[in-house]
Amino acid sequence: MSTPRQDHAAPADAELPRQRVGEPALSPPRAQPCPKGRSETGAESETREETRTETGGSVLVASTFPSAPGASVDIADLRILPRLASRLPSWLAVFRTSPRARGIASDVAALLLAVLDVWLVIPEDAPTYSFWLSAVAVAAMIMRRHVPFLAVLVTVPGFMTGWSQLAAMIALGSLAKKHRLLSWRMVVGSILVFFCGYVRWPLDEFFALSWQEHALNVIWAVIIAGMPVAIGLLISARQELSARIRELASSREREKKLLAETVRAAERAELAREMHDVVSHQVTLIAMQAGALQVSTDGAAAEAARTIRALSTRTLEELRNLVGVLRSGDATEDIQPGLDELDDLVRNFRDDAVPVALDVKAEPSRLSRPVSHAAYRTVQEALTNVRKHASGARASVRVLAQQDTLVIEVRNGRARARKPALPSGGHGLIGLKERAGLLGGTFSAGPTAEGGFRVSATYPLAS
Repeated sequence: MSTPRQDHAAPADAELPRQRVGEPALSPPRAQPCPKGRSETGAESETREETRTETGGSVLVASTFPSAPGASVDIADLRILPRLASRLPSWLAVFRTSPRARGIASDVAALLLAVLDVWLVIPEDAPTYSFWLSAVAVAAMIMRRHVPFLAVLVTVPGFMTGWSQLAAMIALGSLAKKHRLLSWRMVVGSILVFFCGYVRWPLDEFFALSWQEHALNVIWAVIIAGMPVAIGLLISARQELSARIRELASSREREKKLLAETVRAAERAELAREMHDVVSHQVTLIAMQAGALQVSTDGAAAEAARTIRALSTRTLEELRNLVGVLRSGDATEDIQPGLDELDDLVRNFRDDAVPVALDVKAEPSRLSRPVSHAAYRTVQEALTNVRKHASGARASVRVLAQQDTLVIEVRNGRARARKPALPSGGHGLIGLKERAGLLGGTFSAGPTAEGGFRVSATYPLAS
């Protein structure tokens, strides 16, 4: 009976050649590392090792940790693979972002390699059972990622009696990626692949081999079983290293966020203390003095004192709310004034010195709380500037809700009287512009042709 595995061992009566000093070592019968008649010298090997581009875990580690001073290797040179990967076509970039696509591609590649491994070496007079067992082993490449141990068991008969050596090695490598080295599945799978590489079929010819041939078969069996295990463990270690590096990067990002939140909390607490100790104290004194003036006088002076006391009290309430927000760090929009309180705001500003006309064509219930609060603050700042810089001028407030935009416009005429200038840092209009930008709106302010001033802001209703 002709053996289907004659390429695995030399004939029984053949004399094995002895290796001479300086000659290259024997190479596997089915995998030649270099073309016939050529051997890699020591100098060529050293040159190839020096010019080899670092990949895999070294790139991940090098791209994560900075290089030491005086190092001879530039970290930027080790990042060539990510730069090349960013230039890949769109249909290839899918494999970088989709684990499912990479898995399917690896299954197809393993199946093609296993088919070629059998098809290129199968003899014409091969037994039928060897052909079918090899075909079954090749088909097992489809399930190697999901049930690798079962895939190894399926490839063993085809490897033992046929030519599906590469299929068994690929299945064993997939098993090594999912299980520990000393797990029972790994031990059983490695032993089975080892015996398939060592034993020759049919068995009567295997027992007829000399001890030198048995020793050589043991060496190749160790390589056949050990190489896929080593590659699988290397891939598993690289994946674990990548996961640890990503976890480290995520933890560093979380630490940065926590540090930033701590710094902001400290700044808010300091600002809250300053507002409570300075601003609230001064406003409280104003309210007390206005109360005393209201009791000791009558007529217009008493009415002015009552207005001052009411405004001071309202300001203290808003300051308390703001200090509470700064202390807690929560954006409590519900306690902030909105468009529904615009009538009270205009009523407090309206007097003989600043006559104000109000025109509101918007439903406060349709507005989100941030937009309603921003509209209130816009009108408040504009009317405050009118009282400070254009005493006696007429002012008009128009609030109009269009299709998806809230339009706010505050106009005033030329000042009729001069009053002592009040301190102003010019931050009010800047704050309104920043508030509008945060909500996705627009803001503009400037003098008019009649000598007055105009403030305009738009806010999206769906903000």
